[in-house]
Formats: sequence, structure tokens, C-alpha cells
Amino acid sequence: MELSLTWKDRLFSLSNGGLLILFSLAMVFPIYYTIVLSFTDPTEYYTRDLILWPHHWSMDAYRYLLSNGLFVNSVLISLFLATVGTLLSLLVTGGLAYAISVRRLRFRKTMMVMILITFLFTPGLVPLYMVVRNLGLIDSVWSLILPSLTSGWYVLLMKGFFDSIPDSLEEAARIDGCTEISVFWRIIIPLSLPAVVAFGLFFAVGYWNTYFNAIMFINEQNKWPLQVLLQNMLVDPTTMGGGENANISVTMNRQMPTETLKMAAVVIATVPIMLVYPFLQKHFAKGAMVGSVKE
Repeated sequence: MELSLTWKDRLFSLSNGGLLILFSLAMVFPIYYTIVLSFTDPTEYYTRDLILWPHHWSMDAYRYLLSNGLFVNSVLISLFLATVGTLLSLLVTGGLAYAISVRRLRFRKTMMVMILITFLFTPGLVPLYMVVRNLGLIDSVWSLILPSLTSGWYVLLMKGFFDSIPDSLEEAARIDGCTEISVFWRIIIPLSLPAVVAFGLFFAVGYWNTYFNAIMFINEQNKWPLQVLLQNMLVDPTTMGGGENANISVTMNRQMPTETLKMAAVVIATVPIMLVYPFLQKHFAKGAMVGSVKE
């Protein structure tokens, strides 16, 4: 029997829907405005106060950024961190998680205790900086990778996924002559693809957005990752070569507003992760639940 809605229920539904639409617009509008402003013609930027839809679209901001050596170098450094760092992190995290998931491994419980201790006690910033400095990694991109290779939490989560794989598959592989490394690469990794993709996305986003470690360990401007350069652009317009009037000369004797450059830089810093996610989405939903359910 279908119940009819009272006027109070209808009023609540309309109010709820209206509030959700307002919240959605409040979240989407900054992204929309950033993209629109980055494609706005410099001349139009100076003549209009609020630009919701440009009359003249322009790629000048992107042309300038992609022709600026400092900006291109920072993008390449961030790409290196996101690719090499992610691969190394997956290798270390997966290898350690598989090792402690093997029940016959000697000192397995001791390793588990050592990993759990990292949840309770962290060394802090000063010991971390001293270790990086004594290893000679200051002003090196490896200072942004090696200290962030893995975490105890990720290791235990991936171990939970490995534990859900039937032992009979590993035993069959060993009977066929596979070594532990072969079992790991040919059996465990293919069956754990959702977990690998999920953790890979976590690591890639973390490396791409590297900021705090970079401002601690990287002093040379030409070795800044993209997020550090972007922060300096937002604070100091002269970082990218602008003058005191916050204008940058481009071709055809036109002046490029630094606000447009900032928006274009934000778009460039955001788009790569947004483009990668759709290709990983089919694995991400299952991998995000890694270790939560054991069959």
C-alpha cells in the first residue's frame, strides 16, 4: 500500500534537495571559475570584474607556463616522483606485506611487532631531517621518495588482502617449481590487482602533492616539485618572472595577468590525477575495501 506524502514531507524533500544543490554549486563553482579564468583573454581580464564565461578564449597562460623552464622542470620532477616513487613504494609495501603474510616465515611475529610500533612512536621532524642530511640527500629528489616509501598502515592493509588469497594456490605453484619470488609475481600480484591499483593511486597522489618534505629538504629552486612552485607563485607573483605590477610580458606586446597564470598552474597541477582516476576506477572500489572482509 503506497502512503501519500504530507505537505511537511514534501516541504522537507524540497528543502533538502535545494540545500544539496546549493552545497554542490558551492563546491563546483571554484573549480569552474579556476578553469574559466585560466582560459580568459588577458585583455578581457582587465575590462571585466567577474568573468563567468569569457567572450574571448585564450591559451596564452598555458603557452607561457609551458615555455617557462622553471615551471616545466617542476612538472617533470613531480612526474618523476609520481611514477618512480609509486613503483618503488608498491614494490616495498607489497614485498613486506607478502613476507609477513607467509606463516612459516621466521621472526614473522617480531616483524609484525616492529611494524605496529611505528603506529605508536614516530621519530619526529628533527630526527628525520638529521637522517636525510647525514645520508647526503639534501637537495636531492630521492629525499622526497626514500622517507615516504611505505607506512605500517599500508603494509597491514595489503597483508589483509594477501591473507584472503587461498593457500592452495600458492602451494600448487610451489609444487610446479615456482620460487617465492615467482609466486609473488605470478600468483599474488595478479590476484591482488585491485589492492595494487588502490594503493598505487594513494601513493601517486601523495607523491604528486609532495609539499612539506620538499620545503624541508629542497633548497634549490630548480629542484622544486610542482606544488612548491605553485605555492610560491600564489604568494609571490615574481616567482615566475613577473614584475612589481604583477604583470608578465608575453608575445604581441601583451601583458599576462599573474592571476590567470596562477589559475592555469592550478589546472595543470590538478588535471593529471583527474585523468588517471577514471582508468583505475573499476579496480579502486574493490581495492579501497582491501582487508575489510575476509572470506
